[in-house]
Amino acid sequence: MAQHYRITLLPGDGIGPEIMTVAVQVLERIGEKFDLVFEWTEALIGGSAIDATGEPFPAATLEACLNSDSILLAAIGGYKWDSLPRNLRPETGLLALRSSLNLFANLRPATILPQLIEASTLKRDVVEGVDIMVVRELTGGLYFGQPRGIFTTETGEKRGVNTMTYTESEIDRIGHVAFQTAMKRRKKLCSVDKCNVLEVSQLWRDTIIALSSEYPEVELTHMYVDNATMQLIRNPKQFDTIVTSNLFGDILSDAAAMLTGSIGMLPSASLSHPGKPGVYEPVHGSAPDIAGQDKSNPLAQILSAAMMLRYDLNQSAAADAIEAAVITVLDQGYRTGDIASEGMTIVGCKAMGEALLKALG
Repeated sequence: MAQHYRITLLPGDGIGPEIMTVAVQVLERIGEKFDLVFEWTEALIGGSAIDATGEPFPAATLEACLNSDSILLAAIGGYKWDSLPRNLRPETGLLALRSSLNLFANLRPATILPQLIEASTLKRDVVEGVDIMVVRELTGGLYFGQPRGIFTTETGEKRGVNTMTYTESEIDRIGHVAFQTAMKRRKKLCSVDKCNVLEVSQLWRDTIIALSSEYPEVELTHMYVDNATMQLIRNPKQFDTIVTSNLFGDILSDAAAMLTGSIGMLPSASLSHPGKPGVYEPVHGSAPDIAGQDKSNPLAQILSAAMMLRYDLNQSAAADAIEAAVITVLDQGYRTGDIASEGMTIVGCKAMGEALLKALG
């Protein structure tokens, strides 16, 4: 008996629509193989929403997301909207999406595939075997703290303000996700903070330490964010699971992404509480400079779809099939330009999708 799922698609801007098209094709083929029926609802977010409605996260989009089993997001933003006021920029729509759905936990894997070791800018002996999961707190910290804004002082000087703030409960809930994630991996968790200078980081460290007593099997370590950034490049294999705040997680996960050779290969999952829809999206941006040229790499979007199947829809076998198809296509030598190397077959977004469909059978 077929299982039915309501999926909201947020193609967004730039290369978003083209990589989303490929992901939907792959999911439709997976549905045929695993008796899954997807009901698609497409909605606006980011720059496309601004152009159509005047706001980056329309109420109709929120309603569609709330009525879904899961949400697949492509990419938002572009030069076109950079000069708009902060509250009308595409990125504000993304923050509103995360806040409205209470997507407090962001999972960003950075795994080196053997086929892509040569695409990394680091030496083989540094990156071979790297398999890291960054657990980033997503709805608190510097990106959401109040007060924030640009103010004029009594002397007429402008003053920019952002507030980094966390409550014990916010740290506690992301800590549980991180420890539980580590339990499913190699039972090593590194908490990254800056408690030598930031009080909010001291609370972060104290709370994570207190929580660790509930997970005695997990080896907990701590690292300052500046050292962690250096260590990710110097010796990335020392890490398994990393947990950190919103700002630090944004920076560290992008640094980890480049270990793999291209940010175009990495998916992510943004999760709320069990039973609530999550948002699955590639780590990369909208790449407006190559939009519409069939040059984009759809693999991160497709791997994000696999994460959606695994985490929100509990369809692990279907997720495995997609991930295996990606490996097959890479083994066959197909590469988009961002992961190209000598002797490989360079293809565009559409052709990569066609190769994946063939690999799925």
